[in-house]
Amino acid sequence: MKIGIIGIGNIGGTLARKLRAAGHEVRVANSRGADAVRDFAAEIDAVAADVRGAVKTANAIILSIPLPALSELPADLFDSVPADVPIIDTSNYYPGMRDPQIPELDEGKVESIWVSEQIGRPVIKAFNNILAESLANKGCKEGARERLAVGVAGDDADAKRIAMEIVNAVGFDPVDTGSLADSWRHQPGTPGYCCDYGAETMRRGLTMADDEKRLKARDLLFERIKSFDRSLAPSDLPWLNREHNGVS
Repeated sequence: MKIGIIGIGNIGGTLARKLRAAGHEVRVANSRGADAVRDFAAEIDAVAADVRGAVKTANAIILSIPLPALSELPADLFDSVPADVPIIDTSNYYPGMRDPQIPELDEGKVESIWVSEQIGRPVIKAFNNILAESLANKGCKEGARERLAVGVAGDDADAKRIAMEIVNAVGFDPVDTGSLADSWRHQPGTPGYCCDYGAETMRRGLTMADDEKRLKARDLLFERIKSFDRSLAPSDLPWLNREHNGVS
């Protein structure tokens, strides 16, 4: 599969590395042009590209950039991308932590619906409910008892299937979490967010998610993270998320 990845931060870079190792043709890009990603591309034997080169002829596109960076993408970036090519959104909204306030999201709009509106294309939500450290180090062969799950939400069955194939290829069980409107069930602060659960437990967490309480739960989680008197290690975060809003 030809996969274009825009953004090579913690999640995007890890996905590029793992998908290239799995034998896929990978093109990587960021907003600063091909030269800015050339060293990383050479390291993983991928192709360095600008954002237009990353999406051209791709069978799937992974969009892995902070929400404020969406405004830096060319407005017509996806105009020539065929409608059957899935665009996979890995983002989360972190107000007060990393991101400036976005009023629509503060009022409860589902994050990936907002992303879809910004880029003018439907998206599939995936890889937002697994930590980069877990994504890098906890993948397992299909069928392994300890295999972790990754939620996948979207409105197009074929696009969702391709996204789920990518989840499986990098070592995780894809869990169909419903429509894009349902993807709030694994946004930050919910029981389906970054708890390192297997598929069965994640499904229970998705059913436990409370739409009326999710914004307050998210903000409380972020406040708790900021209140720690020490730096949190990546290994701290799954237990913190479980303790905050885990599956009982």
